[in-house]
Amino acid sequence: MAQDKTLAHRSGGGAGARTGMSRAARRRTAMILTLIGLLVGAVFAGAPVLWMLSSSFKPNPEVFAYPPRFLTESFTIEAYTSILNDPRQLRFFFNSYLVAICVALLSLLVAVHAAYAFSRFEFPGKRLINVIVISVQAVPPVTLLIPYFGLIVTLGLYNRYPGLILTYMVLTLPYAIIMMTGYFNTLPRELDEAARVDGTSSFGVLWRILIPISAPGLVSVGMYTFMLAWNEFLFALTLTRTDNMRTVPVGIQMLMGQHSFDWNQMMAMSVLGSLPVLVLFTFFQRYFIGGMTSGAVKH
Repeated sequence: MAQDKTLAHRSGGGAGARTGMSRAARRRTAMILTLIGLLVGAVFAGAPVLWMLSSSFKPNPEVFAYPPRFLTESFTIEAYTSILNDPRQLRFFFNSYLVAICVALLSLLVAVHAAYAFSRFEFPGKRLINVIVISVQAVPPVTLLIPYFGLIVTLGLYNRYPGLILTYMVLTLPYAIIMMTGYFNTLPRELDEAARVDGTSSFGVLWRILIPISAPGLVSVGMYTFMLAWNEFLFALTLTRTDNMRTVPVGIQMLMGQHSFDWNQMMAMSVLGSLPVLVLFTFFQRYFIGGMTSGAVKH
């Protein structure tokens, strides 16, 4: 009997060890497959960016030379100097900066007040308005192009900055309101109550208490609205007519001639057009990530 118990104990221990080893092997396999998938994704995501950067320093004929090469034998900054010395191209950047900054600031101003109302107050029709805001966010922007064009022309805002700014605000406000509402919901209401005990008004609570501690949410919404306005192409092409109103994405498309393409200048302008977003994310990534994730966490 004692011998049978010893054998059973040993066989059970061996089975447990094999189970532990198989679990460890499965974890290693899953980790290896995950790393391979991430590597493949990084290659597919990074290769176009590296090609764009490399091509911007090539002479135009070398961009599509065969076989293709990432590194150029004739390094040149001709494409960049052509863009930076062209007043028309610089105007594209000025327009993009002006429109994107105005959209970001005005969208933040409206979204903060709307989100404060959704987060802190009960009023008739709140649920219906919330559904409308979410539904508008779900509508593909391209389906609104023709109605917006007619409205902008009727209002006399065609080929003018206010037309672009108002259009982009309508496109970005639903997301901005939803995100800021989620962020305000994570802030304890005790802060509001303590401020009101001291005689602070509702606007005072918003501007003196909530906004100063909402940097992650504000940065996330501001960066999102800025990036959308900076990168948007279709509405900028449709709602503007003259070169002095075009933005960077439209300016890149205008480098595509009927019989020839200035590929190196297109790549250089794409690099320059990517810099503002990269700089913003580099300096504010901590706030951006915090703001993007805070609304999903219940404090």
